[in-house]
Amino acid sequence: MFLYWFKAVLVLSFVCSFSFTAAAQNYYPAEVGNTWVLENADVEERRTYSLEGPETINGTEVITLKIEIEELSTGELVDTDKYFLTVGSEAIKLHGTVFEEAAIGGTVTADFPTPATFFPLHLELGDKWQIVADAEVKLNLVPEIVGKSTTNLEVVGFETLETPAGTFHNCAKVELALQFSAGGFVNIDSTTYQWLAPDVGPVQYQNSDGLLFKLVSSNLPTEPDPHDVNADGVVNILDLTFAAARFGERDAKADVTGDGIVNILDLVRIAQNLSN
Repeated sequence: MFLYWFKAVLVLSFVCSFSFTAAAQNYYPAEVGNTWVLENADVEERRTYSLEGPETINGTEVITLKIEIEELSTGELVDTDKYFLTVGSEAIKLHGTVFEEAAIGGTVTADFPTPATFFPLHLELGDKWQIVADAEVKLNLVPEIVGKSTTNLEVVGFETLETPAGTFHNCAKVELALQFSAGGFVNIDSTTYQWLAPDVGPVQYQNSDGLLFKLVSSNLPTEPDPHDVNADGVVNILDLTFAAARFGERDAKADVTGDGIVNILDLVRIAQNLSN
């Protein structure tokens, strides 16, 4: 018995050395073609996120995140927001925005000569960043208004969420605190929240009125993570311990590579998928 557990500890210690360089989970998968549909049943509104492109703007090839807000009862588009993005190894960068606001009959646009961080790909509790922009407001029959927008973003928690599309664990809750002023007479303060699931992306959104929109469908996989071998909803050191204790055995749960036996390849695979 002592040798059995000693072997497991040795294997676990070896694999844990990989955990410091293991790939962190991506909280905003930004590939063209990705879509997320969120709905609020109470007010019958839908928010559809889609990534389109690429296209070239001001000499830079960007992809477009388009968020459309639709009244389900009428099929009418209420708002369309467009974010022009590039994706780096650490963060999604924002190059410009165009917000088409049906309620005011106009558009709000902003350009970023120096790209701002839209979202880091990997999120940790307490992460903070800021988006500052000079914005142009164009309204029907009204001269153009120049304004300033500041959005402070912070990861304020990690939660498990239940949605019509499934249950998602370790979701990052991001607070977006917006301040906008224009023309000396327009002053807007609003706070919204976006929840992002690891390797899935947006799964819940709360607008400034407190209305919740939950994910109903996405073209990204939403099945349970096969690396969560102990089925506790998160891939962590307990999964490594679970697999290490079965090293050399035939165990369907711990054999994540599917080669018929629990070995070093399974532990390395789990280590590479550890949650933040």
